[in-house]
Amino acid sequence: MAGKPMVAICWLGSCGGCDEAVVDLNEAILDVANAVDIIFWPVAMDFKYHHLEAKRDGEIALSIINGHVRNSEQEEVAKLLRKKSQLVLAFGACACFGGTPGMANFRTKQDVFNWVYREAPTVVNPKRNYPQPKSKVNGKELSLPEFYEKVYALNQIIDVDYYLPGCPPPPDLTANAIYAVVEGRLPPKGTTLAPDKALCDTCNRNATKPSRISLSDIKRIHEVEASPDTCFLAQGILCLGPAVRSGCGEACMNINIPCRGCFGPVQGVEDAGAKFISALAAMLEAENDKDIRQLIEKIGDVPGYLYRFSAPVSALSQKQV
Repeated sequence: MAGKPMVAICWLGSCGGCDEAVVDLNEAILDVANAVDIIFWPVAMDFKYHHLEAKRDGEIALSIINGHVRNSEQEEVAKLLRKKSQLVLAFGACACFGGTPGMANFRTKQDVFNWVYREAPTVVNPKRNYPQPKSKVNGKELSLPEFYEKVYALNQIIDVDYYLPGCPPPPDLTANAIYAVVEGRLPPKGTTLAPDKALCDTCNRNATKPSRISLSDIKRIHEVEASPDTCFLAQGILCLGPAVRSGCGEACMNINIPCRGCFGPVQGVEDAGAKFISALAAMLEAENDKDIRQLIEKIGDVPGYLYRFSAPVSALSQKQV
């Protein structure tokens, strides 16, 4: 074990899919385990925070952190890993952009608490209580992490060296990222460790994409029987492929589902949703403002379509109160 680079793997606020993505390396995970010393991975092994605290600052070669930050414990762990690590990799859409939980930023913290603990149909809470950071039970003070007003991407809390998006990241890019650190083949800081191409460029439906897309109608994927071989946009079904980075392996398109943007924008684009809105405006075929409005209303949930994975880092950011 001596001399191996130390690696920490940790989830913050996430579903666990990104940790599963590491397991999805399958037998290659044995090669990774031989190449590095995994000193922290709570989902797989019995590690505690004090094991991290005992490490010297910068002793860990790489921390692979997935998940967003929405409470004080998640922020504390993120900052501890940053302090103890030479490099931090934001792993997965939640760490890179805030992820689907970031859609909650379009509601207030109070809205979230009211629904979860008071108003949801399955809730039984006659005293209408909800968790508090500090409370007393039988004379003893108990504490819970503080729930923040909004969801944060990892780089809004700590300095991040590299990014690997996806929901979750695919095994090939995961392995490449780990070996890039082990073998010292690192690109410039801030690089996204995924192809710098738009998804449309690698999608196997690209050959059916017309040179100019004209939308006189907008359909939602559940409303039609989509062709499995034809460009979604050519069928009038919104797909974020023109504005989103490739690298996912076209997993959604391969099961006949249009892209919703888990790989985030390509290099040079800060807001994939805004970029797609610009592209969409050029695609719409409408005679007047009324026709345009009717087309847009067919989308149903514009933020949900365009910012499903990236609301916390978008121009929208959060609900203004």
